[in-house]
Amino acid sequence: MQYRKFGRTGLFVSELCLGTMTFGGASGIWGHIGNLQQSEAESLVGRALDAGINFIDTADVYSEGLSETITGQALKNLKVPRENVVVATKVLGETGKSPNSAGASRYHIMEGVKASLKRLQLDHIDLYQIHGFDPVTPIEETVRALDNLVRQGHVRYVGVSNWAAWQIMKALGIAERQGLARFESLQAYYTIAGRDLERELAPMLQSENVGLMVWSPLAGGLLSGKYGRDTEAEKGSRRTTFDFPPVNVERAYDCIDVMRELAESRKVSVAQIALAWLLHQPVVTSVIVGAKRVEQLDDNIAATAIRLSAEELARLGKVSALPSEYPGWMLERQGGARARRLAESSQRG
Repeated sequence: MQYRKFGRTGLFVSELCLGTMTFGGASGIWGHIGNLQQSEAESLVGRALDAGINFIDTADVYSEGLSETITGQALKNLKVPRENVVVATKVLGETGKSPNSAGASRYHIMEGVKASLKRLQLDHIDLYQIHGFDPVTPIEETVRALDNLVRQGHVRYVGVSNWAAWQIMKALGIAERQGLARFESLQAYYTIAGRDLERELAPMLQSENVGLMVWSPLAGGLLSGKYGRDTEAEKGSRRTTFDFPPVNVERAYDCIDVMRELAESRKVSVAQIALAWLLHQPVVTSVIVGAKRVEQLDDNIAATAIRLSAEELARLGKVSALPSEYPGWMLERQGGARARRLAESSQRG
């Protein structure tokens, strides 16, 4: 397991992060995603820590708060030293019936952090993330509320999830201009079959030195190896009951065909190739892996040992390439023209 610098901070996190969306189960979508109870969850947390994973991600809305409760109890039962684990959670979603029991307002953030700390049985949260964009609350109000939490010691670092590049840049500008705690990370969807993040978000993250946590790296199980053009999914598998995130299935199958070939030649799983591809991307800080069984987690962990060759990366890059889109094709055209002029000028000189 390798450890990577977390954005612009001095914090180091493991290249894999244990996701806890499978903990708890409840009504609605949570029952489709996972239904692990305390002992099962503890087995996964213990195995992750033994493998060198020091990063755990949860959210206040996962299983209606039960995921945080199980995660906190697992850390306590396993007697995990506080300095050995980086705990991340999120706030935004609806946690009650009040009109103020959701969103990124100061009101909801201050109430949310108290509830999360209680469920997690912790005195501070290492990474507190806004779980989506709130079009009602001014970004400055959100940034100031998070800064208050950092100054009060309840939170160490702050981040965001599922925001657009311009929204993050606006928040970073406010934080820099007013001397407030800035977003140090983005949690976003990114897979070999869904590379949209590379258009605007990835260049922004690298330019501003913001870390990237990848959620659903196997596209909701589609890239696990269980699916393909000629492969019928197992009854009850996640994609058959909860078809998310949206994926261009034909493009995904093209990717799976190549990944399956590489996996067979290396005698590893298709899922390991999908995860290894992400771990080779310079913009990625940590990949969030969720599991229902220890065997699944072990398979995911094994991906950290895979070193893809330049030829393999080129094949995977070609089959998964994004369609050309404006203004990207115009920027490439202009950049190429300028590079040719500079080269011709250098030759004349």
